[in-house]
Order: sequence, then structure tokens, then C-alpha cells
Amino acid sequence: MESSKRFDARAARPIQRDSFIEEWPETGLRLFPGPGDPAPGIVVRDGRIVELDGKPESRFDMLDRFIALRAIDPAIAMEAMALPALAIARMLVDIHVRRDEVIHLFRGLTPARIVEIVALLNAVEMMMALQKMRARRQPFNQAHVTNRKENPALLAADAAEAVERGFAELETTVGVARYAPLNALAILIGSQTGRGSALTQCAVEEALSLKLALAGLTTYAETLSVYGTEQAFRDGDDTPWSKSFLAAAYASRGIKVRFTSGTGSEALMGHSEGKSMLYLEARCLMAIRGGGSQGVQNGSISCIALPESLPDGVRGVLAENLIASLLDLELASGNDAMASHSEIRKSAKLMLQFLPGTDFIHSGYSSMPREDNLFGGGNFDTLDIDDYNVLQRDMRVDGGVRPAGREEILAVRRRAGEAVQAVFRELGFPEISDGEVDAAVAALSSADMLARDVVGDLAAAERFLGGGGNAIDVIRALAKSGFADIAEKILAVQKLRVSGDFLQTSAVVLPGAKVVSAINDPNDYEGPGSGYRLEGERWEEICAIPQAPDPRTIGVGGGVDAPVLAPAGEAGVSQEAADVVIAVGPAFGTALQATILGLSHREVLAELKSGIEAEGMRPRIVKVRASSDCGFIGYSGALLSGSSIAIGIQSKGTTVITRRGLPPLNNLELFPQAPNLTLESYRAIGRNAARYAKGEPVLPVPAQIDNMARLRYIVPTTILHLKETAEVVSGGAALEMEVNS
Repeated sequence: MESSKRFDARAARPIQRDSFIEEWPETGLRLFPGPGDPAPGIVVRDGRIVELDGKPESRFDMLDRFIALRAIDPAIAMEAMALPALAIARMLVDIHVRRDEVIHLFRGLTPARIVEIVALLNAVEMMMALQKMRARRQPFNQAHVTNRKENPALLAADAAEAVERGFAELETTVGVARYAPLNALAILIGSQTGRGSALTQCAVEEALSLKLALAGLTTYAETLSVYGTEQAFRDGDDTPWSKSFLAAAYASRGIKVRFTSGTGSEALMGHSEGKSMLYLEARCLMAIRGGGSQGVQNGSISCIALPESLPDGVRGVLAENLIASLLDLELASGNDAMASHSEIRKSAKLMLQFLPGTDFIHSGYSSMPREDNLFGGGNFDTLDIDDYNVLQRDMRVDGGVRPAGREEILAVRRRAGEAVQAVFRELGFPEISDGEVDAAVAALSSADMLARDVVGDLAAAERFLGGGGNAIDVIRALAKSGFADIAEKILAVQKLRVSGDFLQTSAVVLPGAKVVSAINDPNDYEGPGSGYRLEGERWEEICAIPQAPDPRTIGVGGGVDAPVLAPAGEAGVSQEAADVVIAVGPAFGTALQATILGLSHREVLAELKSGIEAEGMRPRIVKVRASSDCGFIGYSGALLSGSSIAIGIQSKGTTVITRRGLPPLNNLELFPQAPNLTLESYRAIGRNAARYAKGEPVLPVPAQIDNMARLRYIVPTTILHLKETAEVVSGGAALEMEVNS
């Protein structure tokens, strides 16, 4: 085989480390309906569903029976199922069909019909439908908050930062199960520091998760997994009824419940029954609706690499997200577990939920570096947060986070670290030292944290939870230690639990203990000009990224107090053959005093003059006032030059060597990338200009090409040129200039 360096280079790209396979429908390795999926259909007799997608009631498995009894409204099923799939698919993207009309219709559809409808939509149409069908108007996000050392100070600090950055829910988990009470306690405190107020959960075994929630250490749960086949349920030692009972146990105590499902889990477990991933996921989602859940975390989650290995995989994940919204479930749409080695592919996948918006675009954005993420890495992490903020700003899209500056973040991290330190002290837990708090404030990851007494921490966790410790103990400890503000916020959330105010579809708790949900803020998108629009204070907040300075400050001062140049009369045409003109722009050395690279105009002029003088020629500085264009600056200088040679230079540093008689846009040498010009470059430019003036052979100054320079410098280039142009005097004569001493 012939060699190819291009193929070899592409073989080393990150995308090549992802897994890809062809479809294998018999094993469930197919996203959209395949040969093993049933045909849509329903039969209702005397208000009872007796046949579901071609299967009579006598052959129902536990999932069929549950869906027939709990997830489909028999009163509208026959009418809804009589509508052609294409007609319903078009309703999803028709801005004249309201969300509530679609929700009503989908209460009467079977899993097979729902998948048939969604399969008719391409990715853009699914995004259009998702924009209309999400439950709540404004998208939010959930953050993962974990670390490998299970350090409570770092957990609290990371939780506080996540809330400051706008995350509305925080989810932790554990490497060692017995750490769960302390981890839950730490993020509870952090979640109510600073802005507050986020709901929190700890992803552990369901009985322990319920115990933590009953103690008030967590406020929601989403680890209630469901499956699309009976055997997968049996392997999980569960049934749809047991999951419903558990959800009711949570909700009866004021704890928000969200189930978890996702394409690929049944194939991964070997129990797909030859059905497509999306069909089985539709069954899961209908079971979730039937179980009375407020919503679902789906989008393949930890199985994401499996659907992504197949054709249509990312579209299939979008389809399952859409189905959840069509069933009127709050949607936490995944984007958490690592989806690809390729940054391009990861970001492209994100756009399917980011652009239309979902109730929670990420069901786990890694608020710490992914090496500390005990959930499995994190698709995006804290190091990506500035990129994410810029994406929101670029597209005027609310992606659920907010920019925050260094001082703001460090302050809440310290406050949270000191608060959890105080609670540990008051409750008699192993000490959190001042050094630990300092480390937690500044840490990149748990690698920066001091070692703790692990045995002591575990004993304290067991003693606290086993002895009936709860959120009230935490509130008292905070109030007693000078953290009444945090204590009051935790108490406010506990009150919301008693009232049940956040037991609503798509509920979040915002600063001030304000509950926003699909009940009091429903999605009202009905086409252009309607629905949630990013504007007002929220848009201003998203625009205010820390790295965007006021453009008026760019180029001001240049580090020099007095002007470099002073006028010495109107410039005339020189008769001196040794004369080489250095023609500078209208702002050069006066209104502006440094190049885009930060080189002072004084130093630049010194190097240009040295280069000219080294060749025995005489430099002469002329300020061109009639134009800010580099070509015309050089052209004007050449008209005044005794040797007919001139150097034209703009204030930002862009330079040209030209000769009288050449058109303004032609030249001897052009140096368009000012950021690549050093003082040595300017000396060489002066030398070459002098050699042109003497009529000697000239080897052009090497021009360094940097394809990223435009990306880095286009903004300061624009600002500096605006300021240069502001100094133009229309028809103004050129002036002789002298360098101030």
C-alpha cells in the first residue's frame, strides 16, 4: 500500500479513538425502528386497553401491563392512534399547534406509534420540536460536584462556585459509600452559599439515597433507573410498580423525583429482545410517566458511547430527549458522561440540546476537572466553562450558566469552606484545618488537597446518620458559628419541602427560595417572537464575560506619558537623494504610542532609523494626516521622499516599503501581520528601504505568517484602527515630525 502522510496524520486524530460499529438489529444494536419492532396499534374495550402494539393482553409482560394501565389514556387512545404518523410529526414543527395540544394527543399514543412519529423528523426538525415541547420556559443546568479524596472543604467550595455560576441543581456521588452523609452535607452547605439556592442530591444506592433525603441532607433524587424490557427489570431486581412506590416515598416527604433511563442500556445488558434502542427507550419513558415521576434524566447518559458507535446515534439520543418532552416530563438531557475523544464531536452533540434548550441541558456538567469526577469523567468540565459562557454570548442562547469573575468566585469558595469547617467543629467531626480551607479555595483538583483522617471521617458519617442527625443539626451549627445567612437559606429549602412547592414538573429553586416550574412558568413557545427570549438582565449577565474589556480602554496610554513625536512644520518634497521617508499614521506617536504587540513607537522609530542610517542614508519622519490606510500612508511618504523610497507605518505596526510611482495598493514589500513584527524586524525594514534607495539588490525581509494572528488580534486591530482613523484630517497636509527627547 502506498504511503500517505495525510492519512497517517488523520489516523492520529482524537476521533480515531472513538468506537464505531455497523448495525446489528437482532441484538438491539440499532437506534431507530428495525425489523424486530412491533407495528403500532391499540385496541380498547370498555375503557380497557386489551391490545398494545400488536400484542394481546394475554401476552402482556410486566412493562406492557404497566404502560396499558398507567401510561396511556384509553379515553383518547383510539382517536389519537387513528391520526397518521406524518400528520402528527408535522404538528410537532407547526408553530400554529400549541404545546398543550401535542401533550394531550401523546397521552393516547403507544410506544411504537411515538417512535414512528419521531423517526420521521430530521435533526433540525427535532430541535424545532424540542424548543416548543420542553416543559419550562427557561433552560437551566445541573452540575456534578465530586472529588477523588471525598474532601468536604473542596466539595463545599466547588458546590458554592457551581451555584455562583448559575447551576440550579447539584449532584454528588461517592467512591466509598459510607462517605455519603458527609458528601451530601458538604454540598448542601455549598449550595446555599453566596447566591444560593440549588437543589442537591447524592447518587448512591436507593435505600441510602432515601435515608439522606428524609434527613434533609438532599432535596431531590434521580437515580431511579427503569428499563425497556422485562428481563432487564428483573436483573435490576425491580418492577415498574416498585419504582413507582419508591418515587411516591420520596414525593410524600417533599423530595423532588426524577427517573433515569437512556438508549442502549438493554442492549448493554443483553436483554434487548431484538428491539431497537429508541423503541425500548419509549417504553421506559412511558413507564416513567405512568410512575408519576416529575421528569427524567435521559440522553443515554453513561451508555452514550454505545449509541454513538452506530449510524444515527446522536440523532437517536436527540429523539429520546424529544420523546421525554412529548410525554410532558421534565427533561435533564444528558451531556454529562464523556461522549467522545473529539472536541469537535462533543461540541456538535451538545448543540442539539443547547440551541433549542431543555429543562436541564446538562444532567451533570463537571464543576471540577474531569479527573475528579466520580460519575465517569464529564463531557465538559470546569476548564471549559469560559468556552461555554462564550457560546451563550455568541449565539444569544441561554445555556443555563452565568459568567463570574475571580474575586466573586474565590469569595464564595472561602465562605463555603469556612462554613463546612464550622459545622464539622460544632458536630464533633474530624477537624477541617485552616490549611484545608485555603487549599480548597485555590485548588484545581483534589490533588491539591491535604490528606484527611479517612477512618475518622467515616466513623463520623456513620455516627451522624445512624444517630438521627439531619439538616436541622446543620442549620443550628451554622447559625451558632456566624453563618446565619447560609442557615436561613437551608431552612428556607426545608420549608419548601414541607409545603411541597417544588414537587412540580421541571421545578427549580432560585435565589430567594423562589420556585420556578412548568406550573408557574410554562413553555409558551409558538414560533418567532414568542416564548422565552434571552433579553434584559439575563442577556446583560451573559454578555458580561470577564475577558471582554471596554473597547474604549484598548490602546490607551501605551505605557508612555508624553507624546513621542512633535510637529515641526509642513512637510515638503525633499531634493536629497539620501533622504528615506518614514511616513507614520495620523495617531502614531501622538494619540497612540504603541503597536498592537505593545512595542513603543519610540523604540520602533529608533530601529527603523538605525536600519536606514546603517546603510548610509538619512531617515526623515513625516506624519500623514489625510489617510489612515497603510498603502496611502506609504504612497504619500514616497511623494515627499528625495530618494523616492518611503516606509509607511500605521500606529498598530502594519508596515510597507514603497517607491514613488507605484500605485497605493502596490509596493516593494508589505508586512501585514503587525503582531509578528519585532524590533529586529523594523531594523531590517529600515535597512532594506535604504538599499532600495541606493539601487542595490535587496533580499526581502522574511515575512512570518501566523494563521492564528487574525483570530487573536482582530479586535485590538479594529479598535486601534478606529482610533487612528479618528485622527485623520481630511485634506490635511503632511507634517515634518521630530522625536521628543
